[in-house]
Amino acid sequence: MRISLWLLALFAAAVAAALFAGQNPGSVTVFWPPYRIDLSLNLVLVLALASFLTLHLALRALSALFAIPREARMWRQRQRERSMQLSLLDAYSQLVAGRFVRAKKSAELVLEQVRNLASSDDKLSYADQLLTTSHLLAAEAAHALQDRGARETHYRAALEHAARGVSPEAGEGARMRAARWALDDRDSVGALQLLDDLGQGAGRRVLALRMRLKAARMAGRTVMAMETARLLAKHHALSQVAAQGVLRGLSTELIATAYDPAQLIQVWARLEPAEQAMPDVALAAAQRLLELQGDAALSRQWLLPVWQQMLEQPSGLAQSQRVDVVRVLELGFAGGTETLEGEWLTRIESAQLSHPGDPVLQYLAGVTCMRLQLWGKARQLLQQSLVRLQDGGLRRDAWRQLAALAAEQGDTEAATAAWRSAAQA
Repeated sequence: MRISLWLLALFAAAVAAALFAGQNPGSVTVFWPPYRIDLSLNLVLVLALASFLTLHLALRALSALFAIPREARMWRQRQRERSMQLSLLDAYSQLVAGRFVRAKKSAELVLEQVRNLASSDDKLSYADQLLTTSHLLAAEAAHALQDRGARETHYRAALEHAARGVSPEAGEGARMRAARWALDDRDSVGALQLLDDLGQGAGRRVLALRMRLKAARMAGRTVMAMETARLLAKHHALSQVAAQGVLRGLSTELIATAYDPAQLIQVWARLEPAEQAMPDVALAAAQRLLELQGDAALSRQWLLPVWQQMLEQPSGLAQSQRVDVVRVLELGFAGGTETLEGEWLTRIESAQLSHPGDPVLQYLAGVTCMRLQLWGKARQLLQQSLVRLQDGGLRRDAWRQLAALAAEQGDTEAATAAWRSAAQA
Protein backbone atom coordinates (compact mmCIF):
# COMPACT_ATOMS: atom_id res chain seq x y z
CA MET A 1 0.00 0.00 0.00
CA ARG A 2 2.80 2.38 0.89
CA ILE A 3 4.63 1.64 -2.39
CA SER A 4 1.46 2.35 -4.37
CA LEU A 5 1.06 5.73 -2.68
CA TRP A 6 4.69 6.61 -3.44
CA LEU A 7 4.21 5.68 -7.10
CA LEU A 8 1.08 7.81 -7.33
CA ALA A 9 2.90 10.76 -5.77
CA LEU A 10 5.85 10.30 -8.16
CA PHE A 11 3.56 10.22 -11.20
CA ALA A 12 1.74 13.33 -9.98
CA ALA A 13 5.04 15.18 -9.53
CA ALA A 14 6.18 14.13 -13.02
CA VAL A 15 2.93 15.34 -14.57
CA ALA A 16 3.13 18.64 -12.70
CA ALA A 17 6.76 19.15 -13.75
CA ALA A 18 5.94 18.33 -17.41
CA LEU A 19 3.04 20.72 -17.46
CA PHE A 20 5.11 23.45 -15.82
CA ALA A 21 8.21 22.95 -17.96
CA GLY A 22 6.38 22.41 -21.26
CA GLN A 23 4.32 25.61 -21.00
CA ASN A 24 6.96 27.76 -19.28
CA PRO A 25 8.20 30.59 -21.58
CA GLY A 26 10.19 32.29 -18.80
CA SER A 27 13.86 33.09 -19.12
CA VAL A 28 16.69 34.34 -16.95
CA THR A 29 19.15 36.98 -18.26
CA VAL A 30 22.62 37.28 -16.79
CA PHE A 31 24.45 40.53 -17.49
CA TRP A 32 28.24 40.35 -17.33
CA PRO A 33 29.42 43.49 -19.16
CA PRO A 34 30.07 43.52 -22.01
CA TYR A 35 28.26 40.18 -22.23
CA ARG A 36 24.65 39.19 -21.92
CA ILE A 37 23.60 35.59 -21.35
CA ASP A 38 19.98 34.47 -21.79
CA LEU A 39 18.97 31.18 -20.13
CA SER A 40 15.61 29.47 -19.98
CA LEU A 41 13.99 29.26 -16.59
CA ASN A 42 13.80 25.46 -16.82
CA LEU A 43 17.57 25.19 -17.32
CA VAL A 44 18.22 27.50 -14.39
CA LEU A 45 16.01 25.38 -12.14
CA VAL A 46 17.72 22.17 -13.23
CA LEU A 47 21.18 23.70 -12.68
CA ALA A 48 20.15 24.96 -9.22
CA LEU A 49 18.82 21.53 -8.22
CA ALA A 50 21.96 19.82 -9.53
CA SER A 51 24.18 22.28 -7.66
CA PHE A 52 22.27 21.70 -4.41
CA LEU A 53 22.54 17.92 -4.76
CA THR A 54 26.24 18.11 -5.57
CA LEU A 55 26.94 20.39 -2.60
CA HIS A 56 24.89 18.17 -0.25
CA LEU A 57 26.70 14.98 -1.32
CA ALA A 58 30.08 16.71 -1.00
CA LEU A 59 29.29 17.86 2.55
CA ARG A 60 28.14 14.39 3.54
CA ALA A 61 31.30 12.86 2.13
CA LEU A 62 33.46 15.32 4.07
CA SER A 63 31.47 14.66 7.26
CA ALA A 64 31.89 10.90 6.87
CA LEU A 65 35.62 11.38 6.22
CA PHE A 66 36.15 13.45 9.35
CA ALA A 67 33.99 11.03 11.42
CA ILE A 68 36.20 8.03 10.69
CA PRO A 69 38.41 8.49 13.83
CA ARG A 70 35.37 8.93 16.05
CA GLU A 71 33.66 5.88 14.57
CA ALA A 72 36.84 3.85 15.04
CA ARG A 73 37.03 4.92 18.70
CA MET A 74 33.36 4.03 19.25
CA TRP A 75 33.89 0.68 17.60
CA ARG A 76 36.81 -0.07 19.92
CA GLN A 77 34.72 1.00 22.92
CA ARG A 78 31.85 -1.24 21.87
CA GLN A 79 34.25 -4.15 21.52
CA ARG A 80 35.63 -3.50 24.99
CA GLU A 81 32.17 -3.21 26.48
CA ARG A 82 31.14 -6.44 24.80
CA SER A 83 34.24 -8.15 26.20
CA MET A 84 33.48 -6.84 29.73
CA GLN A 85 29.89 -7.97 29.53
CA LEU A 86 30.92 -11.44 28.40
CA SER A 87 33.43 -11.65 31.26
CA LEU A 88 30.79 -10.51 33.75
CA LEU A 89 28.31 -13.11 32.49
CA ASP A 90 31.00 -15.76 32.64
CA ALA A 91 31.80 -14.81 36.25
CA TYR A 92 28.16 -15.13 37.25
CA SER A 93 27.72 -18.41 35.37
CA GLN A 94 30.83 -19.89 36.97
CA LEU A 95 29.68 -18.73 40.41
CA VAL A 96 26.27 -20.34 40.00
CA ALA A 97 27.91 -23.53 38.73
CA GLY A 98 30.09 -23.70 41.84
CA ARG A 99 33.41 -23.04 40.02
CA PHE A 100 34.50 -20.34 42.41
CA VAL A 101 38.12 -20.01 41.31
CA ARG A 102 37.11 -19.35 37.72
CA ALA A 103 34.34 -17.02 38.84
CA LYS A 104 36.84 -14.97 40.86
CA LYS A 105 39.25 -14.77 37.93
CA SER A 106 36.51 -13.68 35.52
CA ALA A 107 35.30 -10.98 37.93
CA GLU A 108 38.84 -9.69 38.41
CA LEU A 109 39.25 -9.65 34.62
CA VAL A 110 36.24 -7.33 34.39
CA LEU A 111 37.81 -5.06 37.00
CA GLU A 112 41.04 -4.90 35.02
CA GLN A 113 39.20 -4.13 31.79
CA VAL A 114 37.22 -1.31 33.42
CA ARG A 115 40.41 0.22 34.85
CA ASN A 116 42.11 0.04 31.47
CA LEU A 117 39.13 1.70 29.85
CA ALA A 118 39.07 4.42 32.51
CA SER A 119 42.74 5.24 31.87
CA SER A 120 41.95 6.05 28.22
CA ASP A 121 39.73 8.76 26.81
CA ASP A 122 36.80 6.33 26.53
CA LYS A 123 35.02 6.30 29.89
CA LEU A 124 31.83 4.43 30.79
CA SER A 125 28.93 6.27 32.37
CA TYR A 126 28.03 3.17 34.39
CA ALA A 127 31.60 2.25 35.40
CA ASP A 128 30.91 2.51 39.17
CA GLN A 129 27.91 0.22 38.98
CA LEU A 130 29.85 -2.28 36.88
CA LEU A 131 32.77 -2.17 39.31
CA THR A 132 30.43 -2.66 42.27
CA THR A 133 28.85 -5.74 40.70
CA SER A 134 32.21 -7.21 39.73
CA HIS A 135 33.65 -6.68 43.22
CA LEU A 136 30.58 -8.36 44.77
CA LEU A 137 30.94 -11.37 42.47
CA ALA A 138 34.62 -11.64 43.33
CA ALA A 139 33.83 -11.29 47.05
CA GLU A 140 31.14 -13.98 46.79
CA ALA A 141 33.59 -16.36 45.15
CA ALA A 142 36.25 -15.53 47.76
CA HIS A 143 33.72 -16.23 50.54
CA ALA A 144 32.97 -19.62 49.04
CA LEU A 145 36.71 -20.30 48.95
CA GLN A 146 37.06 -19.24 52.63
CA ASP A 147 39.40 -16.42 51.59
CA ARG A 148 38.20 -13.81 54.07
CA GLY A 149 40.99 -11.36 53.29
CA ALA A 150 40.11 -11.15 49.61
CA ARG A 151 36.42 -11.08 50.48
CA GLU A 152 36.80 -8.06 52.75
CA THR A 153 39.00 -6.27 50.19
CA HIS A 154 36.47 -6.68 47.41
CA TYR A 155 33.60 -5.82 49.76
CA ARG A 156 35.20 -2.53 50.82
CA ALA A 157 35.92 -1.68 47.20
CA ALA A 158 32.30 -2.46 46.27
CA LEU A 159 31.03 -0.11 48.99
CA GLU A 160 33.38 2.63 47.80
CA HIS A 161 32.21 2.40 44.18
CA ALA A 162 28.57 2.07 45.25
CA ALA A 163 28.85 5.31 47.22
CA ARG A 164 30.05 7.11 44.09
CA GLY A 165 27.45 5.53 41.81
CA VAL A 166 23.96 6.80 41.10
CA SER A 167 22.14 3.68 42.33
CA PRO A 168 21.75 3.33 46.13
CA GLU A 169 20.54 -0.27 45.68
CA ALA A 170 24.10 -1.35 44.89
CA GLY A 171 25.32 -0.35 48.36
CA GLU A 172 22.29 -1.94 50.01
CA GLY A 173 22.90 -5.14 48.09
CA ALA A 174 26.54 -5.17 49.19
CA ARG A 175 25.56 -4.83 52.86
CA MET A 176 22.96 -7.58 52.54
CA ARG A 177 25.54 -9.92 51.04
CA ALA A 178 27.95 -9.02 53.84
CA ALA A 179 25.24 -9.83 56.39
CA ARG A 180 24.74 -13.23 54.73
CA TRP A 181 28.48 -13.88 54.91
CA ALA A 182 28.48 -12.94 58.59
CA LEU A 183 25.68 -15.42 59.23
CA ASP A 184 27.65 -18.11 57.43
CA ASP A 185 30.60 -17.28 59.72
CA ARG A 186 28.28 -17.54 62.79
CA ASP A 187 28.86 -13.84 63.50
CA SER A 188 25.34 -12.89 64.52
CA VAL A 189 26.36 -9.56 66.11
CA GLY A 190 28.14 -8.44 62.95
CA ALA A 191 25.18 -9.48 60.82
CA LEU A 192 22.76 -7.47 62.96
CA GLN A 193 25.05 -4.44 62.77
CA LEU A 194 25.17 -4.64 58.99
CA LEU A 195 21.40 -4.97 58.80
CA ASP A 196 20.99 -1.94 61.06
CA ASP A 197 23.19 0.06 58.67
CA LEU A 198 20.74 -0.57 55.83
CA GLY A 199 18.27 2.03 57.00
CA GLN A 200 14.57 1.74 57.72
CA GLY A 201 13.37 1.20 54.15
CA ALA A 202 15.82 -1.49 53.09
CA GLY A 203 15.78 -3.07 56.53
CA ARG A 204 12.08 -3.92 56.20
CA ARG A 205 12.49 -5.84 52.97
CA VAL A 206 11.69 -9.53 53.12
CA LEU A 207 15.28 -10.63 52.48
CA ALA A 208 16.61 -8.38 55.25
CA LEU A 209 13.89 -9.53 57.66
CA ARG A 210 14.69 -13.18 57.01
CA MET A 211 18.36 -12.58 57.78
CA ARG A 212 17.47 -10.52 60.86
CA LEU A 213 15.32 -13.37 62.15
CA LYS A 214 18.12 -15.86 61.71
CA ALA A 215 20.72 -13.54 63.25
CA ALA A 216 18.50 -12.69 66.23
CA ARG A 217 17.85 -16.37 66.96
CA MET A 218 21.53 -17.12 66.62
CA ALA A 219 22.39 -14.27 69.03
CA GLY A 220 19.76 -15.36 71.53
CA ARG A 221 17.74 -12.14 71.15
CA THR A 222 14.34 -13.77 71.38
CA VAL A 223 12.33 -10.55 71.64
CA MET A 224 13.86 -9.16 68.45
CA ALA A 225 13.35 -12.48 66.71
CA MET A 226 9.66 -12.50 67.68
CA GLU A 227 9.10 -8.97 66.38
CA THR A 228 10.82 -9.88 63.12
CA ALA A 229 8.82 -13.09 62.75
CA ARG A 230 5.60 -11.14 63.28
CA LEU A 231 6.60 -8.72 60.50
CA LEU A 232 7.37 -11.62 58.16
CA ALA A 233 4.00 -13.18 58.93
CA LYS A 234 2.30 -9.82 58.37
CA HIS A 235 3.93 -9.45 54.94
CA HIS A 236 3.02 -13.09 54.11
CA ALA A 237 6.71 -13.86 53.67
CA LEU A 238 6.13 -17.04 55.70
CA SER A 239 3.38 -19.55 55.20
CA GLN A 240 0.78 -19.79 57.94
CA VAL A 241 2.12 -23.12 59.16
CA ALA A 242 5.74 -21.92 59.13
CA ALA A 243 4.86 -18.66 60.89
CA GLN A 244 2.98 -20.51 63.63
CA GLY A 245 5.88 -22.89 64.09
CA VAL A 246 8.44 -20.09 64.36
CA LEU A 247 6.31 -18.00 66.73
CA ARG A 248 5.51 -21.06 68.84
CA GLY A 249 9.20 -21.90 69.21
CA LEU A 250 10.18 -18.31 70.01
CA SER A 251 7.36 -17.95 72.53
CA THR A 252 8.41 -21.08 74.41
CA GLU A 253 12.03 -19.88 74.37
CA LEU A 254 10.97 -16.54 75.80
CA ILE A 255 8.91 -18.26 78.49
CA ALA A 256 11.86 -20.46 79.44
CA THR A 257 14.00 -17.34 80.08
CA ALA A 258 11.72 -16.17 82.92
CA TYR A 259 13.20 -16.81 86.36
CA ASP A 260 10.45 -15.49 88.64
CA PRO A 261 6.64 -15.26 88.43
CA ALA A 262 6.61 -11.48 87.90
CA GLN A 263 8.94 -11.75 84.91
CA LEU A 264 6.88 -14.60 83.49
CA ILE A 265 3.69 -12.54 83.78
CA GLN A 266 5.39 -9.74 81.84
CA VAL A 267 6.46 -12.20 79.17
CA TRP A 268 2.92 -13.55 78.90
CA ALA A 269 1.51 -10.02 78.54
CA ARG A 270 3.98 -9.34 75.73
CA LEU A 271 2.60 -12.22 73.67
CA GLU A 272 -0.20 -11.58 71.19
CA PRO A 273 -3.60 -13.28 71.72
CA ALA A 274 -2.98 -15.65 68.80
CA GLU A 275 0.29 -16.73 70.39
CA GLN A 276 -1.27 -17.16 73.83
CA ALA A 277 -3.92 -19.42 72.28
CA MET A 278 -1.32 -21.87 70.95
CA PRO A 279 -1.53 -25.05 73.05
CA ASP A 280 2.22 -25.58 73.37
CA VAL A 281 2.76 -21.95 74.43
CA ALA A 282 -0.03 -22.00 77.03
CA LEU A 283 1.19 -25.32 78.40
CA ALA A 284 4.78 -24.09 78.64
CA ALA A 285 3.71 -20.87 80.38
CA ALA A 286 1.41 -22.62 82.87
CA GLN A 287 4.00 -25.26 83.71
CA ARG A 288 6.78 -22.67 84.07
CA LEU A 289 4.62 -20.59 86.42
CA LEU A 290 4.01 -23.60 88.63
CA GLU A 291 7.71 -24.49 88.60
CA LEU A 292 8.49 -20.94 89.78
CA GLN A 293 6.02 -21.34 92.69
CA GLY A 294 3.60 -18.92 91.09
CA ASP A 295 -0.16 -18.61 91.40
CA ALA A 296 -1.77 -21.94 90.47
CA ALA A 297 -5.10 -20.25 89.71
CA LEU A 298 -3.38 -17.97 87.19
CA SER A 299 -1.75 -20.96 85.49
CA ARG A 300 -5.15 -22.60 85.11
CA GLN A 301 -6.52 -19.35 83.70
CA TRP A 302 -3.81 -19.40 81.03
CA LEU A 303 -4.61 -23.03 80.33
CA LEU A 304 -8.39 -22.54 80.06
CA PRO A 305 -8.51 -21.95 76.24
CA VAL A 306 -6.53 -25.16 75.68
CA TRP A 307 -8.84 -27.05 78.03
CA GLN A 308 -11.88 -25.80 76.12
CA GLN A 309 -10.30 -26.73 72.80
CA MET A 310 -9.54 -30.21 74.10
CA LEU A 311 -13.19 -30.73 75.01
CA GLU A 312 -14.81 -29.04 72.01
CA GLN A 313 -12.38 -30.34 69.37
CA PRO A 314 -10.86 -33.60 70.60
CA SER A 315 -8.98 -34.07 67.32
CA GLY A 316 -7.52 -30.56 67.49
CA LEU A 317 -4.89 -31.60 70.03
CA ALA A 318 -2.38 -34.39 69.76
CA GLN A 319 -2.44 -37.14 72.36
CA SER A 320 0.80 -35.87 73.87
CA GLN A 321 -0.71 -32.39 74.25
CA ARG A 322 -3.77 -33.86 76.00
CA VAL A 323 -1.46 -35.68 78.39
CA ASP A 324 0.47 -32.44 79.00
CA VAL A 325 -2.76 -30.62 79.88
CA VAL A 326 -3.54 -33.23 82.49
CA ARG A 327 0.04 -33.13 83.80
CA VAL A 328 -0.04 -29.35 84.27
CA LEU A 329 -3.46 -29.43 85.96
CA GLU A 330 -2.28 -32.24 88.22
CA LEU A 331 0.81 -30.21 89.10
CA GLY A 332 -1.40 -27.24 89.97
CA PHE A 333 -3.59 -29.42 92.21
CA ALA A 334 -0.55 -30.70 94.13
CA GLY A 335 -0.82 -27.87 96.64
CA GLY A 336 -3.92 -29.43 98.26
CA THR A 337 -7.63 -28.76 98.30
CA GLU A 338 -7.13 -25.06 99.03
CA THR A 339 -5.75 -24.56 95.49
CA LEU A 340 -8.87 -26.07 93.87
CA GLU A 341 -11.59 -23.69 92.76
CA GLY A 342 -15.15 -24.92 92.63
CA GLU A 343 -15.39 -23.76 89.04
CA TRP A 344 -12.56 -26.06 87.95
CA LEU A 345 -13.96 -28.97 89.95
CA THR A 346 -17.20 -28.53 88.04
CA ARG A 347 -15.33 -28.37 84.72
CA ILE A 348 -13.41 -31.57 85.41
CA GLU A 349 -16.49 -33.46 86.59
CA SER A 350 -18.56 -32.29 83.63
CA ALA A 351 -15.80 -33.20 81.18
CA GLN A 352 -15.46 -36.70 82.62
CA LEU A 353 -19.21 -37.25 82.52
CA SER A 354 -19.44 -35.92 78.95
CA HIS A 355 -16.61 -38.20 77.80
CA PRO A 356 -16.93 -41.32 79.94
CA GLY A 357 -14.70 -43.34 77.62
CA ASP A 358 -11.75 -40.91 77.71
CA PRO A 359 -9.05 -42.48 79.95
CA VAL A 360 -7.09 -39.23 80.24
CA LEU A 361 -10.08 -37.38 81.69
CA GLN A 362 -10.84 -40.37 83.95
CA TYR A 363 -7.29 -40.21 85.30
CA LEU A 364 -7.59 -36.46 85.93
CA ALA A 365 -10.92 -36.87 87.67
CA GLY A 366 -9.47 -39.69 89.80
CA VAL A 367 -6.52 -37.53 90.89
CA THR A 368 -8.90 -34.67 91.72
CA CYS A 369 -11.03 -36.97 93.85
CA MET A 370 -7.92 -38.08 95.71
CA ARG A 371 -7.10 -34.44 96.50
CA LEU A 372 -10.64 -34.12 97.87
CA GLN A 373 -10.20 -37.37 99.84
CA LEU A 374 -13.00 -39.11 97.97
CA TRP A 375 -11.19 -42.43 98.17
CA GLY A 376 -13.83 -44.74 96.73
CA LYS A 377 -14.60 -42.64 93.68
CA ALA A 378 -10.90 -41.98 93.12
CA ARG A 379 -10.12 -45.74 93.15
CA GLN A 380 -12.95 -46.43 90.71
CA LEU A 381 -11.91 -43.76 88.21
CA LEU A 382 -8.22 -44.66 88.33
CA GLN A 383 -8.93 -48.35 87.81
CA GLN A 384 -11.21 -47.56 84.88
CA SER A 385 -8.57 -45.33 83.28
CA LEU A 386 -5.92 -48.07 83.49
CA VAL A 387 -7.90 -50.25 81.08
CA ARG A 388 -7.44 -47.83 78.14
CA LEU A 389 -4.51 -45.60 79.05
CA GLN A 390 -1.84 -45.66 76.30
CA ASP A 391 0.64 -43.24 77.80
CA GLY A 392 3.22 -45.10 79.88
CA GLY A 393 3.82 -42.18 82.24
CA LEU A 394 0.15 -41.81 83.09
CA ARG A 395 -0.19 -45.57 83.62
CA ARG A 396 2.74 -45.52 86.02
CA ASP A 397 1.31 -42.54 87.91
CA ALA A 398 -2.13 -44.14 88.07
CA TRP A 399 -0.63 -47.21 89.73
CA ARG A 400 1.32 -44.96 92.09
CA GLN A 401 -1.88 -43.14 93.05
CA LEU A 402 -3.60 -46.47 93.70
CA ALA A 403 -0.65 -47.60 95.79
CA ALA A 404 -0.80 -44.41 97.86
CA LEU A 405 -4.55 -44.85 98.22
CA ALA A 406 -4.15 -48.44 99.42
CA ALA A 407 -1.44 -47.42 101.86
CA GLU A 408 -3.71 -44.64 103.18
CA GLN A 409 -6.39 -47.25 103.90
CA GLY A 410 -3.91 -49.69 105.44
CA ASP A 411 -4.13 -52.32 102.67
CA THR A 412 -0.45 -53.28 102.50
CA GLU A 413 -0.91 -56.14 100.08
CA ALA A 414 -2.80 -54.00 97.56
CA ALA A 415 -0.27 -51.21 97.94
CA THR A 416 2.61 -53.63 97.24
CA ALA A 417 0.87 -54.98 94.15
CA ALA A 418 0.21 -51.47 92.89
CA TRP A 419 3.84 -50.44 93.42
CA ARG A 420 4.93 -53.55 91.54
CA SER A 421 2.64 -52.66 88.62
CA ALA A 422 3.95 -49.10 88.65
CA ALA A 423 7.52 -50.35 88.42
CA GLN A 424 6.58 -52.60 85.50
CA ALA A 425 4.77 -49.74 83.72
